[in-house]
Amino acid sequence: MPSASRTTVDVQLGERTIAVPAGGLFDRFRMQTDLDEVARDPRVASVDFFRNLRKTRVDSPIGPTHTPNFYYAMSSARLTMLAPTSAIRSRIPGELDPVEVVPGVGIASVMFFRYDVCDIDFYTEAAVGVAVRPARHGGPGLLDLTTALLDDHLHSYVLSLPVNTDIAQVRGHDGYGFPKWVTDLDVDIDDTAASARVAADDGRVDVAFRARTPRQRSAATGTRVGSLTSYTRLDGVWQSTLNQTNVLATGSSIFPRGVELTLGEGRMADDIRSLKPIRTIRLDVTTRAQAALHMPVPISVATAGDAR
Repeated sequence: MPSASRTTVDVQLGERTIAVPAGGLFDRFRMQTDLDEVARDPRVASVDFFRNLRKTRVDSPIGPTHTPNFYYAMSSARLTMLAPTSAIRSRIPGELDPVEVVPGVGIASVMFFRYDVCDIDFYTEAAVGVAVRPARHGGPGLLDLTTALLDDHLHSYVLSLPVNTDIAQVRGHDGYGFPKWVTDLDVDIDDTAASARVAADDGRVDVAFRARTPRQRSAATGTRVGSLTSYTRLDGVWQSTLNQTNVLATGSSIFPRGVELTLGEGRMADDIRSLKPIRTIRLDVTTRAQAALHMPVPISVATAGDAR
């Protein structure tokens, strides 16, 4: 993990002033990172994925910025769980509808991320989310799920999204509308094991996780690109955010054994408990990946009455 003693500089994001690492990618490039320089970083496998993505300058609640936000070297772990649809419905806005695998049973996920090289510098993140049907989609729920899995394009609503840096919190909360807060958050992922610890406000454990890393399978850059659309409300307006992930090495375990998920006392643990998870059905660990996170765009959603 980068040294906590690194000097910082103040930057302005909308009406917020925050500190970022002096000499880091954001300090030097402000979301217009030189790909040739990134390519020289030994942690970055390739920048070919990003050369085909054009950045666009946009106005946003955090001021003018360039989108997408590029993640050049990252890793992640995800637990997929079954949860009662009734519990999921109680935690999401009425305009959204949970995906069901069978009547009365939906999908929840607990995720941990480590971003070693990205446009806004190193940070870690954790998430609690639920699978929802695409906005304004009236087809059968099982068809939505089947289509999403075949296309590798899922749709979600996020309940918790703690991070460990101010810039990630301000951009995610003020710019995207995600439920982000800053806390101590450690994530370590390699070919042997994946582990994470999310601290509660008092420093004790909110959520802790540990599992053996499933055998990794490598993919050439650009050959395995998945998409995730997340829905948020920003200043009362529904938004959709697209995230594209270029998977380079990943592995999965169905009905995994030996997974340790500890729920302490904190916001993230409370969100997991509120979903009343039935069983963990899958563990995904990705040791090497890249991503492009686009700024949100307004979207029309059904009214609460129509969604039900």
